[in-house]
Amino acid sequence: MPAERPESPPQRSRQARRVTITRQKLLEAARTAFAERGLDLTRIDEITERADVGKGTFYYHFSGKEELIRQLLKTVMGELVGVIDQRCSGITDLRALLDALIGAHIEFFSKRWEDFVLYFQSRSDLTLEQGYSGIETPFINYLERVETLLESTIRQDLPQAALRRIACGVVGFVSGYYSFAAIASKDEDIDETFRSLRGAMVASMARFIQETVLSNSSN
Repeated sequence: MPAERPESPPQRSRQARRVTITRQKLLEAARTAFAERGLDLTRIDEITERADVGKGTFYYHFSGKEELIRQLLKTVMGELVGVIDQRCSGITDLRALLDALIGAHIEFFSKRWEDFVLYFQSRSDLTLEQGYSGIETPFINYLERVETLLESTIRQDLPQAALRRIACGVVGFVSGYYSFAAIASKDEDIDETFRSLRGAMVASMARFIQETVLSNSSN
């Protein structure tokens, strides 16, 4: 019996493309399902049905729903940090930085509602005692980038814990206001509604930061 011929490079290349396409189909199906039903309620068979693949194919790519969520969140948060870097690097004024941070989030989430829902749900999940393991890493990287930018404009030595509280507060303001804009805008443009709140957001965040800095200075 003749020996099997080794797979040629073009065949391997086609197979690799098919694997990549199928994995992306699963990720896109999960994004849509999570936005509609939430992280907890969405079942794996709902994702595979949307992606038009079998469960065996799902488990070829992911060990389970947690791994899929981690991968989605890693991608979303990494891309968001990239937009923040483009918008905010080099800014030395606090209010200008806060305005740029808002602009970065508007730019990123515009036309990416499913990604915002994933971001918001996952951020909420961090406060639960039992959530999805591993999702904290992309958020910590995101918070650390926000901390670094804020530290360069505050120009005052702060304990790391205080700086983290400020960064969490800023992130909470942004995500909370964006959610409010989604409710308030109804059938209108969410991002335009969010932009209209920009001045109030900057003033609120700046006051919050100044009060936190003063509180730490007096201690």
